[in-house]
Amino acid sequence: MPHYRRILRLAARYRGYALANIGFNALYAIFSLFSLLMVIPFLQVLFGTVAVPEVEPAFSWSRESLAGIFNYRFGQYVGTAGETAGLILVCGVVVVVFLLRNATRYAAMFFLAPLRNGVTRDLRRQLYDRILHLPLGWFSEKRKGDVLARMTSDVTEVEWSIMNTLEAAFREPLLIGFFLAAMLMISPQLTLFVFILLPLTGLVIGGLGKSLRKPSRAAQDRLGDLLSLIEETLGGMRIVKGFGAEGQQTARFREGTTALYREQTRALRRKDMASPLSEFLGIGVVAVVLWFGGRLVLDGAFAPEVFIGYILIFANLLNPAKAFANAYANIQRGIASMERLEGVLEAPGEDLGHSPASASATYTAPINSSAPTTPADSKLKLEQSIRFEDVGFSYRADRPVLDGIRLQLRKGEVVALVGPSGAGKSTLADLLPRFFSPSSGRITLDGQDIATLPLASVRDLFGIVTQEAILFHDTVAQNIAFGLPEGSASREAVVQAAKVANAHAFIQALPQGYDTVIGDRGHTLSGGQRQRLTIARAVLRDPQVLILDEATSNLDTESERLVQEALQQLMRGRTALVIAHRLSTVQHADRIVVLQDGRIVEEGPHAALMQQDGAYRKLVELQAF
Repeated sequence: MPHYRRILRLAARYRGYALANIGFNALYAIFSLFSLLMVIPFLQVLFGTVAVPEVEPAFSWSRESLAGIFNYRFGQYVGTAGETAGLILVCGVVVVVFLLRNATRYAAMFFLAPLRNGVTRDLRRQLYDRILHLPLGWFSEKRKGDVLARMTSDVTEVEWSIMNTLEAAFREPLLIGFFLAAMLMISPQLTLFVFILLPLTGLVIGGLGKSLRKPSRAAQDRLGDLLSLIEETLGGMRIVKGFGAEGQQTARFREGTTALYREQTRALRRKDMASPLSEFLGIGVVAVVLWFGGRLVLDGAFAPEVFIGYILIFANLLNPAKAFANAYANIQRGIASMERLEGVLEAPGEDLGHSPASASATYTAPINSSAPTTPADSKLKLEQSIRFEDVGFSYRADRPVLDGIRLQLRKGEVVALVGPSGAGKSTLADLLPRFFSPSSGRITLDGQDIATLPLASVRDLFGIVTQEAILFHDTVAQNIAFGLPEGSASREAVVQAAKVANAHAFIQALPQGYDTVIGDRGHTLSGGQRQRLTIARAVLRDPQVLILDEATSNLDTESERLVQEALQQLMRGRTALVIAHRLSTVQHADRIVVLQDGRIVEEGPHAALMQQDGAYRKLVELQAF
């Protein structure tokens, strides 16, 4: 089972806990076996079915010698103290043995807890780290709810279905091994008969366990769909209510919960069949063993008290065997979730040119095979220009978004991208920080292909302000300093950045000023206030190149004026690529580039393009951008 072996590899760093667990489980198995084996000689001596030696036998590591020594000493004690005292001694020994048995069992579980929880913690960390380093194209193919389901319910399923079985995986084989060894010593003939029966029951239960994987995975897929629907409903609640679509969403949710109900019921029915089936098969084996062993007793080939002890050991063997079989069935459920998690863990990620402290080398996969030619810790500088050289891009092979783009972005120049919706403006901008890689052609920085440069260094060049103000549930100050190393931005620098972004005045009016928590996605602020915070964040980053993607398109007139003033301050002395629909944003750009159907159709300053009576002038007249 390769997926289970992956879990065991994660557990390797906790090998000390694992070894302690195995050691105490071995002691638990020994005390469990001894608590059963001691019944035979006690019964033999107490009921007089075995002769007590008159002289203590010489010691040797053989069954006959050990049994003879025990019979002699226990017989002497019973003869001196009486049979009642012998019974009391037997009961006392039983209590002590069971006390040690349960103490070692707790000790084994004590050391298993940090192993189990540590592996689950490491798995969550690796998943989160992998998600942060996946390219944006991966997320465009996945629903948020499905990703959330993998991060939550699938990890929980792995934790409960696989990690909870580690105890059985470590303990039950030891118990089975010790019990079988004792049974072989007592009666090889009867134990050989048991060896024939037990694998047959194991095959039946194992087949049932394997059949659990498919319905379990289907149930997790359905849960991902349901979480996606919940996420979409919460994110679009205003539209749902505004269009009176509550009934429609309710019907979709009920349909999703019914599908989940069916898959979960199917999986649980198969899972719940494992325990009664294994118990029935176990009792069947016991019945056959009683029949076969009873015949040996009747034929005089087996002493009755020895047969009783053998049956006690065999009956206790069934419990760990059943637990191991049930654990196997549970593992199949966990493997179904682990397969979904590996869809994230093994997805090709972005190579930032360095490994974060939390990253795991196990799951690192570069986005391309080109070796960085610049050290990861060196800071890139734009000295001359960024060039698009015959760049093409498509999300799908049959639908190109950009085709043959040739564009130069000179240092200190403000270039505006305009064009109708779907022309490829945002896609072109996304190629600069390598959110996506060109399908053809290349992008160069001062003549060097950016695909050969460390990704982290390339992205350090850019500051991005998007149409949607992306903020986080944190304080104003932390949102402005987002992305910078902890403690590297002083409060004075944060305040100065806010002043440049025309945000200082409204921040001071907040209840706790810069320490005010702004809520989920900053929804306690207005649209203009949120956008000015994102501008302050870009100011504090002090990027060499700005990418402004329709940063004022969703604002009212007053907010647009304040944001526009902040953007002018931000762009002063910097290279900038501006995507906008409003004339006020682009008419003062050094150069305006008009995109249409993924191609550049016009290029030049505002006045020159207006004189050409071409695509740009038509856009201006229609106010389509």
